[in-house]
Amino acid sequence: MTSTTDSAPTAAHADLLKLDRQVCFALAVASRTVIGLYRPLLEPMGLTHPQYLVMLALWEQSPLRVADLAERLSLEPATLSPLLKRLEVAGMVVRGRDPKDERALAVSLTERGADARRQAERVPAAIMERLGMGIGELSDLRDTLTRLIEAAAPR
Repeated sequence: MTSTTDSAPTAAHADLLKLDRQVCFALAVASRTVIGLYRPLLEPMGLTHPQYLVMLALWEQSPLRVADLAERLSLEPATLSPLLKRLEVAGMVVRGRDPKDERALAVSLTERGADARRQAERVPAAIMERLGMGIGELSDLRDTLTRLIEAAAPR
């Protein structure tokens, strides 16, 4: 007896290439849709969603080396650089040499950037309300997505 993973698709699962069966499609639509919910919440703060992610990391720890920030956000430093430039122009962060390693570039929150955290504290509750999902359900979803990310990571 063979398992369904080893054998040809059954009649009920015959077309595995149907769009609505694709994990990649569901993830892409969910990502665009959920990120779109953040837009009206972040605009008054002068932040885009990618900038918000940078700020979340810096609200946890500042200063942070650019390389460490890029790793934390799963971004290439070259992708992160324009985000940091715009945040610096907006007065939210400053970039400078890491005091622990002069060869490395570090990012620090400015007073304005640190103060923006208070305004951002309303964002998670507004997203939960808009989605009609509680923290437990969203935590479970995040944990499932984290496992998916880890499983898909290069080995």
